[in-house]
Amino acid sequence: MAGLQQTNSEMILLSWVRQSTRKYPQVNVTNFTTSWSDGLAFNALLHSHRPDLFDWNAVASQQSPVQRLDHAFSIAKQHLGIEKLLDPEDVATAYPDKKSILMYVTSLFQALPQQVTMEAIREVEMLPRHTRITREEHVEVHEQHFSQEVSFTFLLSSCCSKVVVSLST
Repeated sequence: MAGLQQTNSEMILLSWVRQSTRKYPQVNVTNFTTSWSDGLAFNALLHSHRPDLFDWNAVASQQSPVQRLDHAFSIAKQHLGIEKLLDPEDVATAYPDKKSILMYVTSLFQALPQQVTMEAIREVEMLPRHTRITREEHVEVHEQHFSQEVSFTFLLSSCCSKVVVSLST
């Protein structure tokens, strides 16, 4: 079903995340919901671009998911100026809200280096389209209004324009 397929903007964003977190074996981001629950993906994304900000091993091995999420959101606020748009308790669930995760990751994308390789995009294209789709996500996709999709696509495409331009040349 066309409504369940990722948009090009989501694919670029997911490619960027996967490329950025590739060297962290504990992190495997395949979606914008369950892949973020334990806080490792947010911290790995920050650490991959700014390893000077914190000790990855200390965060990855010694903290609970809520503590790791709070750590990532605090680091992003303090060093990148990104507001704490998410509550750690709301993300550390079985099914975090996809739109909220997308909005926050988009904020990180705007603040951090945005280079995405064609290899990373091809890798995302090969991921199963229905990776752990929940009932809530299924209902959400069918209830989306065109204006919401256009708003998100516009927001993400405006911050992805450099990536799209560099990929097309």
